[in-house]
Amino acid sequence: MIAESLRRARLRVSGMDCPSCARQIEESLSQTPGVSEAQVQFARGLLAVEFDPRQVTPYELAERVRTLGFEAEPEGEPPAAHAHAGETTAAQRRYLALLLLAAALMGTAFALQRLGAPDPVWQAAYLISIALAGWRVVREAWNALRQRFTTDINFLMTIAVVGAIAIGEWVEAASVVLLFGIAETLEAWSLDRTRHAIEALIELSPPRVTVRRDAREVSVPVESAHVGETMLVHPGERVPLDGVVIRGESSINEAPITGESVPVEKGPGDEIYAGTLNEQGFLEARITRDFSQSAIARVVQLVEEAQARRSPTEQLVDRFAGYYTPAIMLLAALLATIPPFLLGQPFHVWFKTALTLLIIACPCALVISTPVTVVSVLARAARDGTLVRGGTYLERLAQARVVAFDKTGTLTRGEPVVTDIIPLDQMDADQLLALAARLELRSEHALARAILHRARHQGLAVQPPTIFEALAGQGAEALLDSTVYRIGKASLFRPGAIPPEARERALELQRQGKTAVFLGTPDRALGILAIADTTREVARQAVEELRNLGIRRVVMLTGDNPNTARAIAEDLGITDYFAELLPADKVDAVLRLTEEHGNVVMVGDGINDAPALAAASVGVAMGAAGTDVALETADVALMSDDLTRLPLLIRLSRRALATIRFNIGLSLAVKAGFIALVLLWEPHLWLAVVADMGTSLAVIANALRLLQPA
Repeated sequence: MIAESLRRARLRVSGMDCPSCARQIEESLSQTPGVSEAQVQFARGLLAVEFDPRQVTPYELAERVRTLGFEAEPEGEPPAAHAHAGETTAAQRRYLALLLLAAALMGTAFALQRLGAPDPVWQAAYLISIALAGWRVVREAWNALRQRFTTDINFLMTIAVVGAIAIGEWVEAASVVLLFGIAETLEAWSLDRTRHAIEALIELSPPRVTVRRDAREVSVPVESAHVGETMLVHPGERVPLDGVVIRGESSINEAPITGESVPVEKGPGDEIYAGTLNEQGFLEARITRDFSQSAIARVVQLVEEAQARRSPTEQLVDRFAGYYTPAIMLLAALLATIPPFLLGQPFHVWFKTALTLLIIACPCALVISTPVTVVSVLARAARDGTLVRGGTYLERLAQARVVAFDKTGTLTRGEPVVTDIIPLDQMDADQLLALAARLELRSEHALARAILHRARHQGLAVQPPTIFEALAGQGAEALLDSTVYRIGKASLFRPGAIPPEARERALELQRQGKTAVFLGTPDRALGILAIADTTREVARQAVEELRNLGIRRVVMLTGDNPNTARAIAEDLGITDYFAELLPADKVDAVLRLTEEHGNVVMVGDGINDAPALAAASVGVAMGAAGTDVALETADVALMSDDLTRLPLLIRLSRRALATIRFNIGLSLAVKAGFIALVLLWEPHLWLAVVADMGTSLAVIANALRLLQPA
């Protein structure tokens, strides 16, 4: 009963400078009565809280966050959210104005000091400058101290500034707090670009929808529309909700969902998705999902969930930071006490050295390097119609050297088509196809559907048979115009009914991976129809691009016969294939490949291949835009059927991993360099701030490059 009473809420939080701020919020809220779980997505500025509404409300939670020195409000209507965003921007501008005033006062104080003005005069100017630039730092330092979060950068910065004033380093104190304020503002604006990358997707979905109620057209908020209602979409409008077209035809640009910019023709029976653009015709569609379950809303939800899953690199960095910061703080304390008090060294020099180390102690650039990069890549991939469920899978994709494909529905279309029509008697191809279609009109077999589709596509009239009988495992027999005809395997026909050259032709078709179907009377074959599952146009290109990326093995797994498997593999340029596999055999094949090569990427349709996808290091579901199962179970979901998205994603994941490694290396190198500089040369507080915050800005800017196309 207690678990059933819990609710979940999300709050938007601004003012966080680095992941340590996020941990501070999480630790504080976790101690709040009624809160069972609090999780902050730092890179998105989102706070998810599970709480008991009988003890606390979302507004009280927001107020609790505000007491920590951050801005927060529960997620609400879009207008309220935009208003808050405007207020935040205005606050940043006011703070920037204060920083500019503080800089002017600092310059004035410096000039007065050089001109020999009385000490109280220029010291007062410095103090006012420090107060204007540092009031937010002191406020957040006090909040951190109350929460016993003494590794917070604001707390460490405050100690450094107060210590500098105490030893008379006024220029250092003022420049440190001023530079820190400017760097924080620039950092906040940079992070906003990352945070807005995902919001840009959800904003594509219109806030209102026109529905037909009581024979009238009314405009209502999308949250008020119900599944089953009829929505109206005019030319040039974005589709408000997911639905199925019931009337009208149009071209729909599905780029926000699938990443494909080429419009897709839609008509009765076709699915349309929220956020896509209706380019031409007027459509009436039956709503199939409410707003919270629409394809684009699920895309945003899955990307948000992905950000909460920390990659192995991020976990390693966090563990390192947990040791690094206390170690540097301990070193600072030792340097401030041992040389001056035990060795008789100048107190001023070593105390300033200790203060400089305190600034370097905060690992902001280091801990921010991975999450910002991951979020940038997730946003970029989502914009391209690809969903990745977390940084872990990005790392595995980057390190993968084997890609395994399911055949049917992945490398091929999964829909058999008639490829060859070969008359053996006096009928022409159209007559033979029309006869086959009449024979198969009552059949439910997949090959029968292929024959009927080809006949209707060519505009052939198809009359129903007088009598029809399906012959299990063999084919079918029907009475047409007082004559018995058969269609199927050669064994259906009497000896001598099929000429030797026709049998040889059928064997050649089978070697090409096609199914040969004979058609005629029991005593005389009239023709052969070849049916095959055709490969996707881009499959060969995708395989070639994977090889160019250095993928060692591209493997095809199929339950089909060896002849068909070999023909499809040769057509696509695949040298490794395994045929006649049951679902369990595909799992075994993936596990063997994993043992031999490490990370294995398995690509399938997300439903039939679920066991193999789960066994792989990374399971990739293709064509997942309208498939709930694929979106919920796959590690990676390609929203369209375009296989070339996979090599693009692998290339992007490698860029991400290289960026993460560079950012971590840069952060560690700067930290190590400045620690050495502080210990071997005269320390400067302002230089430490420039190095520390400059590295953070460089790390963010480097990650933001991943939002742009390669």
